[in-house]
Parts: sequence; C-alpha cells; structure tokens
Amino acid sequence: MENREKEGKRRRSARSRGLTSPAVRRPKRGSRPTQSRPIEFETRPWGGFSTLEHGPEYKVKRLVVQPGQRLSLQKHRQRAEHWVVVSGAATIVRGRDQLTLSKKHCVVIPKQTWHRIENRGRQPLVIIEVQHGTYLGEDDIVRKQDDYGRLKA
Repeated sequence: MENREKEGKRRRSARSRGLTSPAVRRPKRGSRPTQSRPIEFETRPWGGFSTLEHGPEYKVKRLVVQPGQRLSLQKHRQRAEHWVVVSGAATIVRGRDQLTLSKKHCVVIPKQTWHRIENRGRQPLVIIEVQHGTYLGEDDIVRKQDDYGRLKA
C-alpha cells in the first residue's frame, strides 16, 4: 500500500508542476502557433506535394514522385531538408553522392547542397519532407538541371 501511495503522490506532483508529455506541451508565450489547414495537393510535372503543417522556421510536406519521374537538380539558400521514404524506393543525389533509399530510410540534405529525388520504380514514391530554415518559400530554389524546362536564363 505504501508504494501505491508514493506513486500516486509522484504522479500528482508531476502534474501539479506542469510536467506533461512532449505531445501536449503548450506553446511558449509570444511564439507563433502551428498552422494546419485542409490538405491540398499541388501538382508538379514529376508528381506533386501536400503541405501537412508549417510553423516558425519549419514546414512538413508529403511528396509523391510518379514512376519514371524526378525532381530538378537543385539547392536551397536558406533551408535544409530531411526526407523519410514512406513507400517505394528513391534514388537520391546529395552533393556528389548517389544513394538508394527504401521504405523507412531517411537522408539529410544540408542547406546549399545540390540534390534530387528520382523514382525509378513502378509504383509512386512517397516521401515525408521536413524543411527547416529562416525562409521556406517555393522561390528558394536554384536549379542546375531540370527535365521540364524550368531553368531560369
């Protein structure tokens, strides 16, 4: 009985001190709230993406790359990216390296690093992308090579 009483006191004590699990932390005073909205799919020549969530200096997207398609060879000046393969297999260019990632594997793309995703498979490739940086706009893309004629002169 004594152990249960002590555990109960510890639980109440933790709650009374405002300790909660990371999933239910309250935003800091003065911080901008996380913004979620209905998911809209933005079509691109290679497939498309949905923005799942964005907040201060981060954005989460779900990318879908159709079979036989690839994104431009590109870099970003103001953001880095983390990619996690959800389904399919990805051929990734990161700097001078070429990687093949399967389901549940991930890669980090540092800011200012040339990179590309390619789907050589027969099924759509799905990747969760987490962007982080000071600016996350779609215009922070410098393209070196593009299969769809989107290079700036």
